[in-house]
Amino acid sequence: MDGFTLVERIRQKPELTAATIMMLTSAGHRGDAVRCQELGVAAYLLKPIRQSELREAIARSLGAAEEKGTIPLITRFSLQDARHPADVLRVLLAEDNLVNQRLVTRLLEKRGHRVVISGNGYEALLALEKETFDLVFMDLQMPEMDGFEATAAIRQKEKGTKIHQEVIALTAHAMTGDRERCLAGGWTVISANLYGQWNSTIFCRNMWTVG
Repeated sequence: MDGFTLVERIRQKPELTAATIMMLTSAGHRGDAVRCQELGVAAYLLKPIRQSELREAIARSLGAAEEKGTIPLITRFSLQDARHPADVLRVLLAEDNLVNQRLVTRLLEKRGHRVVISGNGYEALLALEKETFDLVFMDLQMPEMDGFEATAAIRQKEKGTKIHQEVIALTAHAMTGDRERCLAGGWTVISANLYGQWNSTIFCRNMWTVG
């Protein structure tokens, strides 16, 4: 018996017709949202879900039960849209590996942040010319222009101004001396082996908490 069948059974019981129901799933499918609305499901959320998002979804679902009329289905996207603008970071990810691009983007977007991707240091500099970012994640080793060169160019341009772009160095293979070289080059932090373990050891001067 799947979740939708269970909800249908619950709705058939007079004493449970008004029950507030939230659904959690590991994989969404086309048509699920429509079926949720037909069955009066208050929220449809993808797992894994952050504790803060779950609390917000519960609060909004219980509040919706007191509202009159049709209430939009609560999803992870609607929860993110409701976040305070000050909590949403605009992030530039400079990374040439497609798998790592998808991984980091997914991790950040799950926390409600907005991500722009560049494939090397040169593209990152072009992106910074066009837009303003709260944070830059910069891979150390990239073709055409690596993270060291790109960050040096950023710091050179900042000289004589009050601007300071926060830059986090990313690497799956930290080499001896990388930490010192990054800090000397004006990087904010260096995160080693991020791709294998998001909450890896971070060497920092000024810690930025993302999410």
